[in-house]
Amino acid sequence: MGKILSRLQEIFGEFHLTPARLIMVGLDGAGKTTILYKIKLDDEDIETLPTVGFNVETVTVCKNVTFTVWDVGGQEKLRRLWSMYFKGSHGILFVVDSSDKERMTEARDELQKICKAEELKGVPMIVIANKQDVKGAMSTSKVADWLNLGKIKDRYWCVQGACATRGEGLIESMTTMATLVKNYKKNSSKWKKSNYI
Repeated sequence: MGKILSRLQEIFGEFHLTPARLIMVGLDGAGKTTILYKIKLDDEDIETLPTVGFNVETVTVCKNVTFTVWDVGGQEKLRRLWSMYFKGSHGILFVVDSSDKERMTEARDELQKICKAEELKGVPMIVIANKQDVKGAMSTSKVADWLNLGKIKDRYWCVQGACATRGEGLIESMTTMATLVKNYKKNSSKWKKSNYI
């Protein structure tokens, strides 16, 4: 078992969670696909290409903790299609390149659209501030400020720093997401009405 998966096994132990659907979105080049396959394949070197359409993988992060992750392409022409993948989602992974200050406003605008989507109302969210290893990368608190996360009051959210290529911050992201989805499942009638279980 790889390092990431064995660490998650330690953290969760007997934690029980029904498989949940996560939507992973963000601008192109943020590192979404690298994150997905680093979690799925763990120790293997990952070389990815821009996603045209989507990738979907079921990831068992440890015993009884399974996510089906929909990684949707982030190119501008594909973003209008994101909403096709929202229905039935129990968690949002919004990935940003924390070293790309020039596109942070664009990322914020897309995040605001996602938060307004009826299908994602109240769905918990983790913002993964990727590429923390790049010189000049913004801290997680700066990313939160740029994205106006303090104004989001209708869902639980948090920001997690990460370096996808090294696997750093991914354990913490998935741990937090599992906890948020567990609480969402317990408290949301949407989960009970969902066709995806």
